[in-house]
Amino acid sequence: MDTDRFRHHLAGPVASINTPFLEHDGIDYAGLRRFVDFCIDSGAGTVLFTPGDSLYSLLTEAEIAEMTEFTARVVNGRALFIASAGFWSTKQTAGFAEYARDCGADALIVAPPDRGMTVDGLVAYYGAVSQALPAFILSAGLVSVGVRGALETVERLLDEVPGVVGFKEDFGPDFARGACVRAHEKWVIFAGGQKQTHMDMLPYGCDGYMSTFIKFKPEVARAYSSAIEKKDLDSAVDIIARYDMPLFDYLYSAFPAGGDAAQHAVLELAGICGRWRRSPLPDLTDEEMEQLKAFLTGRDML
Repeated sequence: MDTDRFRHHLAGPVASINTPFLEHDGIDYAGLRRFVDFCIDSGAGTVLFTPGDSLYSLLTEAEIAEMTEFTARVVNGRALFIASAGFWSTKQTAGFAEYARDCGADALIVAPPDRGMTVDGLVAYYGAVSQALPAFILSAGLVSVGVRGALETVERLLDEVPGVVGFKEDFGPDFARGACVRAHEKWVIFAGGQKQTHMDMLPYGCDGYMSTFIKFKPEVARAYSSAIEKKDLDSAVDIIARYDMPLFDYLYSAFPAGGDAAQHAVLELAGICGRWRRSPLPDLTDEEMEQLKAFLTGRDML
């Protein structure tokens, strides 16, 4: 596996796709194209889908396949493109890996259905679904075996499954520290969508992080990455304190529709795509959009 290539593209801010919808439930493909172009032009080395951010729970399998093919064409080699399977069976995930490979994806994010797994079962699953395309694990998919079992799974995958090339951290700090220490020499590791998480993982071995700011205020993401490259941790912490913490505290507390709805609303305010999500999920109201705009402009985030 070309680990150096993955590490290069996943260092720094990674753009996770918030699936854009039209006001009346259709997928906004023009908005998706603008989203991808904006993120790549802003300096994201990787564009990816995840079942969570990309709202797979609202999509059919045919729509996921169509968006994968469309996005691969839009990316067109300008950045790393990581597709994502859903929480599917082994056979279905392995088949989708072949499809994503044929579309032009560079790798695939995978996670098993969460209804009770064993370490042996996880190793077999990841071995099967990483045959056609290099696989990145959603570490939350290891939660069912606990921290100890998850770390055992990591150790066995490192020894037994060459098709797994890294993980995206969304389990928790106890797992993250141990997994980074064990795996970073061989695997590429990136944090979930906050610089805070990346900073917590950095001493143990972490390459990049999923960035919200790269999607609408890339100057913040680039400033943080520059500080990390220079090992200027004081400046990096200052950026977290001035931008990251206030944004996430606000987005996930201010609106009844929740933080995901607020993130879609930010994209509308940035002129990239609409605030809309598919029914039955609620969206921000016009009044709430004005409230969000005032918050972002008052803190130089828009």
